Amino acid sequence: MLKAIDISSLQPHPDLDGVDVVIIKASEGRTYANPYRASQEKAARSAHKQVGWYHFLWPGNIQAQAEYFVKCADPQPGDFLACDWETTTSGTHASCAEKDAFLAAVKKLRPHLRVVLYCNLDFWKNRDTSSKCGDGLWIADPGAAAGHPRVTHSWVIHQYGIRNHTDVNVCHVATVAEWKKWAGAPVEETPAHPSKPKPTYVPPTFPAGLAPGRSKPSAKPLQKALRQAGFLKISDHDLSDNYGPRTEGGVDKFFDAHPQFRSKGKPKDRAIGPKGWKFLFTLAYGKK
Repeated sequence: MLKAIDISSLQPHPDLDGVDVVIIKASEGRTYANPYRASQEKAARSAHKQVGWYHFLWPGNIQAQAEYFVKCADPQPGDFLACDWETTTSGTHASCAEKDAFLAAVKKLRPHLRVVLYCNLDFWKNRDTSSKCGDGLWIADPGAAAGHPRVTHSWVIHQYGIRNHTDVNVCHVATVAEWKKWAGAPVEETPAHPSKPKPTYVPPTFPAGLAPGRSKPSAKPLQKALRQAGFLKISDHDLSDNYGPRTEGGVDKFFDAHPQFRSKGKPKDRAIGPKGWKFLFTLAYGKK
């Protein structure tokens, strides 16, 4: 199960080590806002934690409290919102109907976010009459082992105790990916692997001894390159080690198309040199 903490102004600089979800108090009633909420949010997001917000509900002015809550929290996609339903410092508490109305009002204001109910066992078992908890129940039951609250209703978060003056919780899922799916967090696109650049074509080394009238094994690859580039019509059967008239004719056509590779002062020269060889093979095979 994922680990979570819920914090307020009593934990201005919470320890986030080992925590997956951070639930920040945003507001209370219609006038109080947690003065540390922005810095707490920044710390949580910088540490790549999942974020939730809660509002301490007072009786009365339900719509105004809902609007104040979402304004103070300013939740981002993938965050969740919670109604904290418990006894106020004045000894009062919102009714079950007011709790239900607040959950509905917040959901209407932020329809794409999960909205859950926080309460303790007494409120859930003895004061709730509707079993409405929005998109999930966040139950406070510090007398039970983590992940085993004493409720029959399905739950999202279990607040099971206090450590280092901070409430500790466990969530109903095992992985952050599952939590994000539940919370409707934006899907993070996996960056496409950049295509590997095609290797630059490197023509074969110019062979020593290649010349018209000579027989060398390198005459065959020359004939194939001339054929591939469209300067020589020859079948595989007729390929030969002989740099004879047919090969010379192909080289001559290559020089006609690219005269810069013909030897200066030799208009009938049909001996391909290193530069012409490199250009020919690149022309024939370099674009593949």
